Amino acid sequence: MKATLRYLAGIAGPSGFGSNSTAEQVTEDCSCFLPSTLTALITGASSGIGAETARVLAKRGVRVVIAARDLKKAREVRKNIQKESPNAEVVLLEIDLSSYGSVQRFCSEFLALELPLNILINNAGIFSQNLEFSEDKIELTFATNYLGHFLLTEILLDKMIETAENTGIEGRIINVSSVIHSWVKKDGFRFNDILSGKKYNGTRAYAQSKLANILHAKDIAKQLKARNARVTINAVHPGIVKTGIIRAHQGLITDSLFFIASKLLKTTSQGASTTCYVALSPKTEGISGKYFADCNESNCSSLAKDELEARKLWNNTHELLQKRLRQATI
Repeated sequence: MKATLRYLAGIAGPSGFGSNSTAEQVTEDCSCFLPSTLTALITGASSGIGAETARVLAKRGVRVVIAARDLKKAREVRKNIQKESPNAEVVLLEIDLSSYGSVQRFCSEFLALELPLNILINNAGIFSQNLEFSEDKIELTFATNYLGHFLLTEILLDKMIETAENTGIEGRIINVSSVIHSWVKKDGFRFNDILSGKKYNGTRAYAQSKLANILHAKDIAKQLKARNARVTINAVHPGIVKTGIIRAHQGLITDSLFFIASKLLKTTSQGASTTCYVALSPKTEGISGKYFADCNESNCSSLAKDELEARKLWNNTHELLQKRLRQATI
């Protein structure tokens, strides 16, 4: 109840920010701490909170790489960013996160640019009311929201570690999750059932993918610590934001309730604030494997905290990708 009241009132937490804080506000004082060479890669930055994240990071002098499925929309985002910040460097690359092949091609194209990689923001997400499958025959929501980001992170992780070693600047990975992850119970989180879309429900599938994003962050954080790498990874809940995803959630928020619910929704700029805070704030240095909401560390579900579940998910995912990628080369 206290957390709900703090959210509704916009009361600031220990970070000095709260639910009403915008992405510009939480990064306003970061510029003086930032080196001039930061590069951030953001998936799904052609609209919504991804586009706002790209705009604000570019405004703070960060080179932004927009990884987008729709390059036409991405070009419009770049145009708007450079109109506001004429010196902003914005690189556009095409990616379809639901496709293993597309993720691999994207990574090859990005690495060929020989840019450093300081910040990786796994932001892209979809919600599908109906059961759909990726070209790799995986349920589409899980393939896009989790598996694609897992593979992207796996391929680019060494680049991030190398950049941190060469520059002395901590690398940061942010997985955009959702509070809806807490709706998933352990007996409803079976890897093979999720892949096949068994007894599909759109809201449940979305929640499962968001839980996977947090578990991914938990396990990679342990791996990075074991490697003594100067790279952190955290998960964030942006809040319930007025974006295309929430409009697609007809099973979650019906038309009759949408007007009332919209009064509690965050603006896009408020929704991007936690991602931008974790990406740039000096206060988050060294923090890894945590879950943030409203620009403060927060509690995730007990299942999302389960280290054994996180390891099991990583092993299952790694095995699946290795098998599929081997098949693709035969």
